[in-house]
Amino acid sequence: MTSGQTKLFLCTLAGLALTGCVEPAVEPVPGLKAFAGARIIDGNGTTIENGILVVRDGRVEAVGASDSVSVPAGAEQLDLTGRTIIPGFINSHGHVGATRGLESNPELYTRGNLLHQLELYARYGVTTVFSLGGDDQAGVTLRDEQDLSLDRSRLFVAGPVVNGATAEDVEPLVDEIAGMGADIIKIRVDDNLGSTTKMPEEAWRAVIERAHEHGLRVAAHVFYLDDAKKLVEANVDFLAHSVRDTDVDQELIDGMLERDVCLSPTLMREVSTFVYESRPDFFDDPFFLRATDPNVIIGLEDPVRQARIQDSESAQGYKAALEVAMRNVKALSDAGVHIAFGTDTGPVGRFQGYFEQLELERMVEAGLTPLQALVSATGDAAGCMEVSEDLGTLAMGNWADFVVLSANPLDDILNTRSIESVWIAGNLVPTVG
Repeated sequence: MTSGQTKLFLCTLAGLALTGCVEPAVEPVPGLKAFAGARIIDGNGTTIENGILVVRDGRVEAVGASDSVSVPAGAEQLDLTGRTIIPGFINSHGHVGATRGLESNPELYTRGNLLHQLELYARYGVTTVFSLGGDDQAGVTLRDEQDLSLDRSRLFVAGPVVNGATAEDVEPLVDEIAGMGADIIKIRVDDNLGSTTKMPEEAWRAVIERAHEHGLRVAAHVFYLDDAKKLVEANVDFLAHSVRDTDVDQELIDGMLERDVCLSPTLMREVSTFVYESRPDFFDDPFFLRATDPNVIIGLEDPVRQARIQDSESAQGYKAALEVAMRNVKALSDAGVHIAFGTDTGPVGRFQGYFEQLELERMVEAGLTPLQALVSATGDAAGCMEVSEDLGTLAMGNWADFVVLSANPLDDILNTRSIESVWIAGNLVPTVG
């Protein structure tokens, strides 16, 4: 070996000695994140302490305890020690587009207004909204654009509410809504405390039958127990409000269990009818104020408006109905009926995003545990709306729609307001924090 060869050999050995114990640099993998150290509430009722959530390309790749899930090479790691991760909330009964501030008008149902409201929902941790009525093609278009780049709440639509007096009236409407690509059909079987004409039974039965021919499910606005029982017997798929005239009976419970009919409580819908008779406490809540137009608050505090609500028989009637609704939500939940979290937000004074937080509080006041309320707003809502293959739980393969909280909502449901971050399809979106 020549002196030159010897020198090269020694240099090579020295290089190996220096690099042999050093791991090669791992290139970051785009779209791959690992959220480590948090308590994870999965949406099915299971809680994982010191968990790891792995997200790849917008979907959950792995989830579990830190001693059972490995962090993939190249993942961006986020330390969430001391935090709680929950699935994003699914509102099974909301509305979008037709209001702005104190104004209500179908002409407001524009792409820009829809995006604004879906972004608002997301800021409060509501990552999916089923808009049950008042929708047109702009909503369908946004629904069809939901992909890996999503940075606002997901939207599903019912199209216009179907109304008519006869089967001949409603069947073409169902055909039209099915043709526009709606996800579900909405009907109203209610007389608004005796102030309007209720949809005839012949008509709503025809809607259910025709919708099922199209492979579409039917959600029914309902108030009275007798109507709820008839609707369930006629194979309606979803009761979009609580029964509010009297306590539910075993006949309704048995029918809902036998046919797997879910119910959306919408307790805050009742609250909204009377709460502005005076200044509500939440007008002083910074969590509310951060995303609310001050002019809307001023309008709702108008003394003339307050006096009108104080004198309104319907407002006072719905105040009494709230107590019935809360009893019935508890009774149905105890009986094993699936409760799909919903609020009926979207109309004037029903604040999107914030009222969902208040709904959780009301559900717990009604007697549900914090975990039951959370499952209602996540896994059960997804199951009831038939989107559980993609949404509602932090399960492998589902979209990575979740909320990071600084406090544990199992200790106090108000801790769902301790939002640190919201993620939709693995994308960080703005919050009210």
